[in-house]
Amino acid sequence: MSEKVQFLTPEGRRKLEEELEHLRTVKRREVARNLKAAREEGDISENSAYDESKREQAFVEGRIASIETILANAQTLERSNGGNMVTLGTKVTIVEEGLDDAETYLIVGQAEADPLAGRISNESPLGQALLGRTVGDEVAAHTPSGVLRFKVLDIA
Repeated sequence: MSEKVQFLTPEGRRKLEEELEHLRTVKRREVARNLKAAREEGDISENSAYDESKREQAFVEGRIASIETILANAQTLERSNGGNMVTLGTKVTIVEEGLDDAETYLIVGQAEADPLAGRISNESPLGQALLGRTVGDEVAAHTPSGVLRFKVLDIA
């Protein structure tokens, strides 16, 4: 069964590749050293350092597998050329109904979404509501906390 396509910006792909390289070359060795040191302490049945090292090893290996899957199924987004419609890879400036402060977001795939850093997923309620919209459009995003309304101010 094929995995779902993961949309990545060029910098998102680069960051994941760098993280993968760090996990494979640095973190794996560090965890192996910690595991060896914990085993050398003696009885591992009640060795909290050993248990912690095994948990860390499982996390690292799981993250490696996750990143490998994302990259294997990734489609790199081309930079937006300042089009007039919100699509994956475009920056969009919006203002919430009743507020004065505009917010700018980059529409990205789920793998690199980070709303606090201004990167929202195309699969999020707001991302879905914005896709295909143009400057001046009003959108309603159905969120867990209710319906939020926004106006599209700019697309870059």
